[in-house]
Amino acid sequence: MISSKDEKRAIYIDSINKEEILKYIKKDNRHHKKFLHITEIILGGFKNTDLYDKEDINEKCKDVTAMKFFKGQENDRIYCKEIHSATGTHIVVTSILHERKKGNELSSKEIAIIEKVGGYDYEIQR
Repeated sequence: MISSKDEKRAIYIDSINKEEILKYIKKDNRHHKKFLHITEIILGGFKNTDLYDKEDINEKCKDVTAMKFFKGQENDRIYCKEIHSATGTHIVVTSILHERKKGNELSSKEIAIIEKVGGYDYEIQR
């Protein structure tokens, strides 16, 4: 878990997909630096749709977002679910890694992943 200094925003990781996501982030310095840059944007409450944006494609995908790694290159994604804690903290849960997204449009595979994340109901554990 990483949180902003004021603790109004936090980033958690899905316990089931934790190993795969951490392995990806720690793959090399390039991946790690990009992840840190995206988390700074999220925790700072900034908008940068080239790096982090909603995946608002239908009603099943409410509160699903994507961390976008290397657009125009590998085009990897970590799909996330945004929730709020009982204390009002805005939490982004990194849920599913999807490597090598092809093109600008969403494929049926990506839509299925996004809808799956949209259906998740997380219980936050510290």
